[in-house]
Amino acid sequence: MSAKKGDLISYRPDIKLLDATIRDGGLVNDFYFSDEFIKELYQTNIKTGIEYMEFGYKASKKLFDVNKFGKWKFCDEESIREIVGENNTDLKIAVMADVGRCDYKEDIIPSNESVIDTIRIATYTHQMPAALEMIEHCHNLGYETTVNIMAISASREEDVDKALEMVCESPVDVIYLVDSYGSLYPEQVRELAAKYCKAAEAAGKKVGVHMHNNQQLAFANTIEGISHGASFCDATMSGMGRGAGNCFMEQMLSFLRNPNYQLSPALEFIQKYIAEEKAKGSVWGYDLPYMMTGALNRHPRAAIAFIKEGKTDYNGLYQDLLYEIS
Repeated sequence: MSAKKGDLISYRPDIKLLDATIRDGGLVNDFYFSDEFIKELYQTNIKTGIEYMEFGYKASKKLFDVNKFGKWKFCDEESIREIVGENNTDLKIAVMADVGRCDYKEDIIPSNESVIDTIRIATYTHQMPAALEMIEHCHNLGYETTVNIMAISASREEDVDKALEMVCESPVDVIYLVDSYGSLYPEQVRELAAKYCKAAEAAGKKVGVHMHNNQQLAFANTIEGISHGASFCDATMSGMGRGAGNCFMEQMLSFLRNPNYQLSPALEFIQKYIAEEKAKGSVWGYDLPYMMTGALNRHPRAAIAFIKEGKTDYNGLYQDLLYEIS
């Protein structure tokens, strides 16, 4: 078992928070956030001392209809600059690019021409060669890069090990342990974090954690990940994110002892802007259907559809999921 890193009283300066509210939360409302929401969130992140803010995706306009999504699905340079100007702050700007869903060679400009600091590359284990190409490309353009290896709970252990080996040989800066289905338990996160950290540290890289809340374990799993060596944490305001949502940013701000973090600005943002988002009809957060998909290690799409259709036959859904597994 890996040794614990740090304790509950002191703080580790290597831990960085990344606010993924727009990107993961955008999956709830098709990225239709008001400019006011985005501007206030940007200012809130600066005031709280959060280190990174993820604006959304660099999605392909050839694959996705720009009329069906808000602008944060595509994160054009001018859209971000309308919010942050030259971003003369300590807050780093990040965007995510999915392997196979972006035109990175065309849409990602050299970092010295962009206000973006970090490109986060999302991949499945079977897409690793393409992910490595993207990492190399973005690194050569001057960006800090992270790789989010998704759905590892549904991947074979040897595939995860091979993917880790491959990214450790790449120029990527941070390797993310991602619980896409919200199915991992703290014991599993502990073992995985130890494995990721051992590989990453040997290659001079950092490890991050991105957790989903299907079993109400996103916060616990995030803590478990950082206590065993991870230093980058994704979280969102009030857990806003796909399906059951994510680790709550306000929990992380109140839990971590970093004297640079301020909880009050986040609480004020949530009071007004997250409440308004919910009033508009955006739905996320723990619910029985998400618990089932998490516990059974299934993609949450069945639960998302079940809730969207207003169904309440929980046992029916459970039996369908069991049948799907069998």
